[in-house]
Amino acid sequence: MRIRLLAFLTLCGLLALLAAPVASSGEKKPVAFSLADARDGKTVALSDFADRKAVVVVFVGTECPVNNQYMPVLARMAKDFEPRGVQFLAVNSNAQDNPARVAEHAKKHDLPFPVLKDPAAAVADRFGAKRTPEAVVLDGKRTVVYRGRIDDQYGVGFGRPKPTRRDLADALEAVLTGKPVERPTTEAPGCLIARVAKPKGEATVTYTKQVSRLLQKHCQECHRPGQIGPMPLLTYDDAASWAETIKEVVAEKRMPPWHADPKFGTFSNDRSLPEEGRKSLLAWIDGGCPKGDDKDLPPPRSFVSGWGVGKPDVVVSMSEEFDVPAETPKGGVPYQYFTETTDFGEDKWVTRAEAKPGAAEVVHHIIVYIVPPGETFVPGRPGRVLVGVAPGDTALVLPPGYAKKIPRGSQLVFQMHYTPDGKARKDRSSVGLVFAKEPPERAAITLGISNPKIRIPAGADDYKIESQFLFKEDGHILGFMPHMHLRGKSFRYEAVFPDGKTEVLLSVPRFDFNWQASYRLVKPYAMPKGSKVHCVAHFDNSEKNLNNPDSTKEVRWGDQTWEEMMIGWVEFVFDKKPQ
Repeated sequence: MRIRLLAFLTLCGLLALLAAPVASSGEKKPVAFSLADARDGKTVALSDFADRKAVVVVFVGTECPVNNQYMPVLARMAKDFEPRGVQFLAVNSNAQDNPARVAEHAKKHDLPFPVLKDPAAAVADRFGAKRTPEAVVLDGKRTVVYRGRIDDQYGVGFGRPKPTRRDLADALEAVLTGKPVERPTTEAPGCLIARVAKPKGEATVTYTKQVSRLLQKHCQECHRPGQIGPMPLLTYDDAASWAETIKEVVAEKRMPPWHADPKFGTFSNDRSLPEEGRKSLLAWIDGGCPKGDDKDLPPPRSFVSGWGVGKPDVVVSMSEEFDVPAETPKGGVPYQYFTETTDFGEDKWVTRAEAKPGAAEVVHHIIVYIVPPGETFVPGRPGRVLVGVAPGDTALVLPPGYAKKIPRGSQLVFQMHYTPDGKARKDRSSVGLVFAKEPPERAAITLGISNPKIRIPAGADDYKIESQFLFKEDGHILGFMPHMHLRGKSFRYEAVFPDGKTEVLLSVPRFDFNWQASYRLVKPYAMPKGSKVHCVAHFDNSEKNLNNPDSTKEVRWGDQTWEEMMIGWVEFVFDKKPQ
């Protein structure tokens, strides 16, 4: 098998070398290349499509989030333009994506055109391609007339409900109607194409000594199979393959994702990378990603496959699948509720819990509520929250001595928010529970400190909304999770004491809808009777906000992401003994 694979890659490399150099849009020299289709190994040459009026070459990957958001878009465009004489070709130039992985990705996304493997990024180099996805349009003479993004719907840190420009489609329309392309070059978003790194000189920072430990501490919680990170970072090959993208996101301090202002609060789940570690990681990449000696490697971190809370004592799943449509209906997909009966035989105290989507691509969030015997759950009203998950959020992990009670005979209600992604999917989500081994000292409570009276004026770029909660008895705060939608700009929690003293507990100056993190305090924060938690949120409903669906309309409270919410989730305990 290995010999056949090497032969396959060697053949691909030889064929790719036939490619003519390509400089930029407007290059007059005709293009030619041949590569093997990752799905069946058959050679595909550009000359096979001599009868096509235009050819679109799209450089793709398998793990980049922006890339994968565009796969349904590309599939639809290929079907729409094929009858008009346009051929789409996907080229995968990533060093870490072998033919089997490329073929699996193409099948998963139902790509209706050849998907070619480009060993050593030979074709990507000749086209000057840098990112995935990046599109190149070749006219009937096979000269480059457009290169860049597909449209402006998705990018780093934003995603519009609809694009405002359709650059690739506009370029094709121009070619098919014999007109010049209005914008022949645009900047493509997405991940950098992973090219093979070459170590430079004697290494002062190596993977085995320094980098492996940094990745274990700051990255692997998310970047491993079954978790939110789009690619694993568990091995040297993983890290070296993604080195250029790692360099970009670390240098810009986009990763690791941590949005708390360091001047306020100390948090046990702080993912931020210290400056010394950041410098070491960047120095390693600039040095060509030297591996070092395997004997210097630390023991691998131990994870339970698929779960961030360790092995659950019990897993409760939705008893039926939900069919998520391919396209968002007018008004959005209404929240769905699924009620599941527990049969624990006794009261249970939960110290850790994790809500796990079945179809993560379309599950925006899950909230699991506890409904004790004799109580009725009413959608839209506050309930007893067990655990929730949203983009970027992590599992419930309570400190020793704290737990949430599930009374005997309770029901668990799953609140599900689905956001279609262009492909029909089936979801059956679950929640994993880890029980306390002995009765807890305190009963934990999750409370949403909200203000539903949202009226954000059209065009307002810094609109303030406040909410608060009064402690009617002594208690302690364990953690926070601010929640807003696409206009969310910043969020701050303050403690206001009976004597008027105020202290900032958490400040998130740049709220990120795509990373709605929880912030767990290292030490529970005392809130004497009569103290208040004061929440202050700011919203940007202007055109400067790239996530904004429509800056011309007033925004009110609503379930859908194009509406708004203002919820300061707080995890806390009262100091009295639990019953």
